[in-house]
Amino acid sequence: MARDAPLNEITLRRYERPYETSRRELVKKICLSLGLLQPGDSRDVMVDVLLALDDARKERKEMTSFEIIDKIKALRQEHSLEPKGLAESNIRRQLKRLRDLMLVDKKNNVYRLAEFEPLSHLFEQKIEGFLIPQTIERVKEYLGKIDESVR
Repeated sequence: MARDAPLNEITLRRYERPYETSRRELVKKICLSLGLLQPGDSRDVMVDVLLALDDARKERKEMTSFEIIDKIKALRQEHSLEPKGLAESNIRRQLKRLRDLMLVDKKNNVYRLAEFEPLSHLFEQKIEGFLIPQTIERVKEYLGKIDESVR
């Protein structure tokens, strides 16, 4: 029996080329481009989660959700942003979304960007090379079935 719940889903958006801007704004555009944020969304703690994990990647450091929260507090204070969205349940939900996109690994309740790889490499390998082709293939299967049913 077919389920209506997707096995995975991906949203891609195209924005203007990146110009000279802050690192936080670049990560925000990445989140918007990958559907991790909605345009106009003021709840942008996902940006800080990704920034915290990318900073840790450079040191090859794994982080617990509590360490991520502490890092996010510091990042939000540094950018004069309100400390919103820092409940552990929300941070874990954001980490789950990143895990679902295969950008983040979790082992023994610690998190890291997958294999400490740069985000560009993760996008190329996990999303562009894996999720998108599988999704396109499945859409083609549905299109083929509907074409067969017309005959």
